[in-house]
Amino acid sequence: MKILLDEQERQKRAIYDSLSPRRKKFIDRIGYEKWDPFQEPNDPRKIKTDTTNRTTKQLVRDFLSECQPEDYSNAYGQGVLEICLGIVNGDDRYRAMYEFSLWYHELLKRENKEFKKSL
Repeated sequence: MKILLDEQERQKRAIYDSLSPRRKKFIDRIGYEKWDPFQEPNDPRKIKTDTTNRTTKQLVRDFLSECQPEDYSNAYGQGVLEICLGIVNGDDRYRAMYEFSLWYHELLKRENKEFKKSL
């Protein structure tokens, strides 16, 4: 419980007195002393990052900047964005796609094959 200045205490009392009876009842239930009308609201924007502390936007931009623009289409870019969002959000569906891609890449290397692009 924080200590309020005289002016803040007067403001708190004025706020309390201006409330509806229903709202006063709620504050009385939690306790007038515990009630803090001056507390900052929670920030609803939680910026999600991956384990490298990059946002989805940064990851997509970094990945696509290493590709030649003529090598990818809008669908390719959408796919990158979709899997990036899924991985950053921890979605099992995208984790499975990632793990399968790693497995398939290793399979192709073991069998000395190349991935066929159908562009």
